[in-house]
Amino acid sequence: MSAVNGVTGADRPIRVLLADDQHLVRTGFRVILEVEDDIEVVGEAADGERAVGMTRALHPDVVLMDVEMPGMDGLEATRRITAPDAPDGPAVLILTTFDRDDYLFAALSAGASGFLLKNGTPESLIEAIRVVARGDGLLAPELTRKVIATFARPGAAAGGTSRGGGAAALEDLTPREQQVLVLIARGASNAEIAVDLSLGEATVKTHVSRVLAKLGLRDRVQAVVFAYEHGVVRPGG
Repeated sequence: MSAVNGVTGADRPIRVLLADDQHLVRTGFRVILEVEDDIEVVGEAADGERAVGMTRALHPDVVLMDVEMPGMDGLEATRRITAPDAPDGPAVLILTTFDRDDYLFAALSAGASGFLLKNGTPESLIEAIRVVARGDGLLAPELTRKVIATFARPGAAAGGTSRGGGAAALEDLTPREQQVLVLIARGASNAEIAVDLSLGEATVKTHVSRVLAKLGLRDRVQAVVFAYEHGVVRPGG
């Protein structure tokens, strides 16, 4: 089963598939990751089509996905890997050298759980894989600011990037779950939500899981976008 649903534990490592058209880049990633006891590289793909096929064959927990590759690019591969009819699919972590807003929002729309730039440190990459493997979405801080800035523009919420069950699904949330969604959208961690609502962190984790399940969302990244799109929160509000 996929680590994106939180089932990967100490009993087995996080299974990672590398998708990048540059052999030296893949080799560098493998060297960085394979020294970690809790991470196992299970395969390498040089293009999006191979990444999709190897995902279905190898069942990784995380796919580390480049954007620009020959043939099928990383964005289309991400859409296919995270499609609703792809049961128990892995988390996709987009990693690119291109600091472009269109890639960022296309990646979120495609269903990616995280987006990092290749100029980060090995430590940040390792931590990002662990974060998305346990079911949390991740954006580099500078990219998070871009997301908020984009939604701050009038009419920017019409892109439909969050997926999920739509506005009607909000009616299924309890008042407490609605509070949790608001705090997630404002960037609060589970610990911060626990303090704000005077709850235990275990209780907060349960609420977060229920919010994601009821709204049909994969992770916190999609929950943030969903909340802005559907007016649950507004920038500066």
